[in-house]
Amino acid sequence: MIVIGASSAFAINAIIGNIFHADAHTWRYMMTVAVLPSIALFFGMLRMPESPRWLVLKGRESEALDVLRQVRSEERAVAEMSEVRALAEEAKMEQEGTLREVMATKWMRRLLFIGIGLSISQQLTGINSMMYYGELVLQDAGFTHEVALIVNVFNGLASVSAILIALKWIIDRFKRRTILLVGFIGTSTAHLLMGILGTQLDLGNPARPWLLLVTIVTFVFIMQATQGPLVWLMVSEIFPLKSRGAMIGVSVFMLWTTNMLVSLFFPIMQSALGFGTFFVFAGLGVLALGFIYKFVPETKGHTLEELEEHFKETLS
Repeated sequence: MIVIGASSAFAINAIIGNIFHADAHTWRYMMTVAVLPSIALFFGMLRMPESPRWLVLKGRESEALDVLRQVRSEERAVAEMSEVRALAEEAKMEQEGTLREVMATKWMRRLLFIGIGLSISQQLTGINSMMYYGELVLQDAGFTHEVALIVNVFNGLASVSAILIALKWIIDRFKRRTILLVGFIGTSTAHLLMGILGTQLDLGNPARPWLLLVTIVTFVFIMQATQGPLVWLMVSEIFPLKSRGAMIGVSVFMLWTTNMLVSLFFPIMQSALGFGTFFVFAGLGVLALGFIYKFVPETKGHTLEELEEHFKETLS
C-alpha cells in the first residue's frame, strides 16, 4: 500500500505540475491534495473499533467478541476467539524480553547486529533518495521540470509492479540470501551505470536523459522486487519470539534513522558531486554484499522455533 500511495502521489503531482507549470504556489496545491486522504483517514478512524487482539490483551474478551460479530457470523466469531487468544498470548510473549537481556546474551546480540545491518543496508541503496528527489534527479539528467514530473511516474509504476511480482513469484520461491545477494548486485550495477552515464555523457546529448531514466527505473524495480520487501520479512524472522518486540524496534529505528540521514545528505552530495553521488551508493552496495555473504543466515524453509535453536547453537 505504501508504494501504491507513492505512485499515486507521483501521478497527481505530474498533473498538478503540468497544469500550473512554474507557479510559485504549485507545491502548496500538491500538499493540499496530500492532506485530503489524511482527513478521510482521521474521520474513518473515529468509527474504527479496537482490534480484538488488543482487547483480549487487556482482558476485555466480551468486547473483543462484539467486534468480531460486526464482521463475522455468530458461529464464526465464537470460533475465531480461540485464534485471537493465541495471537494475544504470542504478542504478550513478544513484549516479555527486554533490550538489556538481548545485550547480555551473545547470540541475541549477534542477531540484533544482523538485523540492524540489514536495515541500514536497505536504506543505503538510496531508494528513498529517488522516492523523495526523483524529479530533481531527472531534471539534472536533462529533462525539463514538466517532463521530469511526468516521467517520474515510471518510478512509481516500477515500485508497484516490482512489489506485486516479488510477492507472487520471488519471495516464496527462492532462498532469502540469494534474493538479497542478487538484489544488491543489481542495484549496485544500476548505481554504477547511473554514475557513468551521468558523468560521461554531455548534458546536451539527447540520449542522456532517456538512458538515465531507464537506468533509474531499473534500479527502482530491482530494489522493490528484492531487498525492499525482503528486509522487512527477514527482520521479523530472525529474532526470537520473547525479545522480538525490542529487537524489531531497534532495527526499524536504525532503518528510519538511516533513511533520514540519506534524505538529509543526498541533496548536498548531489549538488557537490552530481551523478558521481551514485558511485558512492555503488560502493556502499558492495559493502552490503560482503556483510550479507558473511553474516546473514538463511531463514527460508525453517520454523521460528527451528531458527531460534539454530541461532543458539551457532551464534553462542
